Amino acid sequence: MTQAIPQKIQETFPSEFIEANEFRGDWTVVVKPDRIVEIARFLRDDPALGMDQLSDVFSADYPGRAKRFEVVYQLNSIRKQHRLRLKTGLCEEPCEIDSVYPVWRSAGFLEREVYDLMGIRFRNHPDLRRIFLPEDFDGHPLRKEYPTEGKGWRNTFEFLPTEEPRT
Repeated sequence: MTQAIPQKIQETFPSEFIEANEFRGDWTVVVKPDRIVEIARFLRDDPALGMDQLSDVFSADYPGRAKRFEVVYQLNSIRKQHRLRLKTGLCEEPCEIDSVYPVWRSAGFLEREVYDLMGIRFRNHPDLRRIFLPEDFDGHPLRKEYPTEGKGWRNTFEFLPTEEPRT
């Protein structure tokens, strides 16, 4: 059945389908972001697919690409015992996509994490706010342009040791 998953997506959403790749028995399907909720609902509700679990949502930053960001959904079918990685690309502006929270409630915290650390906004998310960092934190630290040493504020913490560790 696993090989039929990309084919079913391509047949049902031909204008949204971009490509499919298989690696070690697992499929990755790349789609356009415009109808991500419809695609997600199809993957969950189709009896042959039955993707009943969203186990992760994460993102990647590729500054050299026209679609700089990828949003990746890791889906599982517990009943059918297969999985799928669903990817979509986003431009830097506007850096937003519809939330899949109406399809899988587990997207609640997962999308908040992507928003907090990468700055990707999820439209129609019921509680889109930072989850790890304070609300007044400046920037999104997993973006490639974020300085690897932070923005200098760490040097102001008095409780951090200032001398080199002893060897």
